Amino acid sequence: MPHLTLEEVNMDNLFKVCKLSDTLSPGQQKCVAPNVYSIAQAHFYEHAWFRAIYLDGVPIGFIMVDTQPSDLPTEEVPSVFLWRFMIGRDFQHKGYGRQVLDIITDKYRKEGKKYLYVSCEMDEEEGPYQFYLNYGFKDTGVMDDDEEVLKMKL
Repeated sequence: MPHLTLEEVNMDNLFKVCKLSDTLSPGQQKCVAPNVYSIAQAHFYEHAWFRAIYLDGVPIGFIMVDTQPSDLPTEEVPSVFLWRFMIGRDFQHKGYGRQVLDIITDKYRKEGKKYLYVSCEMDEEEGPYQFYLNYGFKDTGVMDDDEEVLKMKL
């Protein structure tokens, strides 16, 4: 069975992780910021936790979490926000996205977080909205910019 791991982004894998954004379809590229932008942004935000997604030693995706989102209802703190998540086009529809979410939900559940939030566009044909609902996220009915906010109890 293929082995998925989450690895730190470093000088050895930076270029490969950034190039993964180029594998997405134009519709998918509208749904998630390029990895190079996300990595740069993470370096200026102290609560960003980000990793390259590896499959058997090969980078196939990228994930970034806001570990202390500031705009949550008090009763839902501490929670985390899945800020960026992408799997390279050649590795999609193989169950790897679900496996990564399993790793993330387990990590933050063990850390005592209450909810995992994410936001995405609902109307994108290639967007992740249905993927998140199928995983167990619930639509909150709240909009953040032009994106629907979803959450899942951990």
